Amino acid sequence: MEAPLLDRNDSGDLQLIGDDGDYRPVKGLKAWWKIFRIESLNLWRIGGPIAFQILCQFGTNSVTSMFVGHLGDIELSAFSIATSVISTFSFGFMLGMGSALETLCGQAFGAGQVHMLGVYMQRSMIILFATCCILLPLYIFATPILKVLGQSDEIANLSGVYTLMIVPQLFSLSVTFPTQKFLQAQSKVSVLAWIAFLAIVLQVFICWLFVYVFGWGAPGAATAYDLTSWGTAIAQFVYVIGWCKDGWKGFSGSAFKEIWAFVRLSLASAVMLCLEIWYMMSIIILTGHLDNAVTAVGALSICMNVNGWEAMIFIGINAAISIRVSNELGLGHPRAAKYSVYITVFQSLLIGILCMIIILAARNHFSIIFTSSKDMQRAVSHLSGLLGLTMVLNSVQPVISGVAVGGGWQALVAYINLASYYLFGLPLGYILGYAANLGVKGLWGGMIAGTALQTLLLLLVLYKTNWNKEVEQTTERMRKWGGQDTESEKLDTDQLSLQNGR
Repeated sequence: MEAPLLDRNDSGDLQLIGDDGDYRPVKGLKAWWKIFRIESLNLWRIGGPIAFQILCQFGTNSVTSMFVGHLGDIELSAFSIATSVISTFSFGFMLGMGSALETLCGQAFGAGQVHMLGVYMQRSMIILFATCCILLPLYIFATPILKVLGQSDEIANLSGVYTLMIVPQLFSLSVTFPTQKFLQAQSKVSVLAWIAFLAIVLQVFICWLFVYVFGWGAPGAATAYDLTSWGTAIAQFVYVIGWCKDGWKGFSGSAFKEIWAFVRLSLASAVMLCLEIWYMMSIIILTGHLDNAVTAVGALSICMNVNGWEAMIFIGINAAISIRVSNELGLGHPRAAKYSVYITVFQSLLIGILCMIIILAARNHFSIIFTSSKDMQRAVSHLSGLLGLTMVLNSVQPVISGVAVGGGWQALVAYINLASYYLFGLPLGYILGYAANLGVKGLWGGMIAGTALQTLLLLLVLYKTNWNKEVEQTTERMRKWGGQDTESEKLDTDQLSLQNGR
C-alpha cells in the first residue's frame, strides 16, 4: 500500500519529525519555513491535479454556456437558469452526499483499512442513485417551479425545456462522485486529471459539431453536456475496477449493510455543502424579480460563472486538505493535520487576492467570451467589484469546509452556514436589493456580508479545535458512520492482537 499522501523525509537537520511520524512542536521561523515548504509541496502534489480536474469538469459546463450565449440573450438566461440554478441545486446536494465518502475513505486509508474503500464506494453509489430519483421531479416540473419563484414566462418556459434535456447528466453524478472520492483518498489523482482534460476537449468538439455544424442550437449543447458527463463517469469506473485492486475487491453485499449510518453522514455532508452552494445561486432567482430581468440575470450568471472558475480551484484545494486531514487523523498525527490547515488557509487567501486583482484589471473585457451584447457586457462590468470581493472571501471558506469534511464536523458547519447565510445574509440582501432599491448590487452585497460572517465563525472554530481530541475520535467515527461489518471488525481486531504479541 502506498503511503497516505505525505513524504516528510526532507526534514533536513531541523529534526522536525518525531518517532511517531508526526511533527515535533515548532519553534522558530526557520522551522516554520521548512514545514511551510514541505506542506506546500505535499498539498499541491495532490491539490494541483484535483484542482485541474475540477476546473476541467466545471469547464464542460462553462463551454456549454459560452456556445449558448452566442445564440442570444434569452437563450443564455434560460440555459443559465437550467445549469446555474436547477442543475447546481442538484449538483450541490449530490456533491454533499458524496462527500461523506471523502471522510470515511480518507480516514480508512490513513488507518490502513484499504479493504473498506470499495465497500464505501458502492454504498455511496446506491445512496446517490436513490438521491437522483428523489431530485428528478425538480427537473420534470422546472417550468412551474421557476414561475412560482418569480421568473418571467419567457425565461421559465425555455429553462424548463433545457432542464429536461440535462437529466442524464444528473444520473451520471451517482457514478462520478463515488469513484472520484475513492481515487482521491488514495492520492490517485493523475488519472482523474487526464480524464477531465479529455472530457473538456471532447465537450468543445461536440458542442461545435452539434451547435454549429448540425445546427441544433441549445438542445445540441445540452446533448453534448450529457454525453461528456457520462463519458467521464464510465472512464472513472472502468479505471477503478481495472487498476485499483487494493481498494476494489469486486461487488459486495456488504455495501447494503448498515447503510443507514452512511446515509446519516451523507445527509450531514449534503446539508453543509448545499447551504453553501445554493446560497450564491439563490441570488439569481431573486434577481429574476428585478426590472430588465433578462439583462440582470444574464450579467449575474456570467459573474457567477467566472466566480465558479475560481471556486473550482478552491474545491480542488478543499478536496486535498480534506484528504490531508482525514489521512493524518487516521495515522494519529494531530500536529501534521493542524500545520497543514494553517498553511493551506494562508496560501488560499493569497490566491483569492490575486484573482480579485485580475478581475478588476479586466473588468471591461472578460465578459466578451460569454456574450456579444454590449448591454450585457456593461452590466457585467458594473458588477465586477462585487465579484472581486466575493473571490477573496471564497478563497478561505472552502478550505475550512474541506477541513470539516476531513474531520467529520459536517453537522456543526451546517448550523453555522444556516445562521450566517439564511438568517443573516439572505434577509440583508433582500432588504438592500428591494427595500433600499439597490437592485442586484444590494442583493449581492448583503449576501457577501453573510459569507464574511460565516468565514469569521469558521476561523474561530478552527482556532478552538483540539487536534489531539480529533485523533481520538477518528476510530469511533469510522465505526459509527462507516457501518463496518462484523467480519471486518473481527479481522482488524485479530490483526491488532497479532501486532501486539497477544
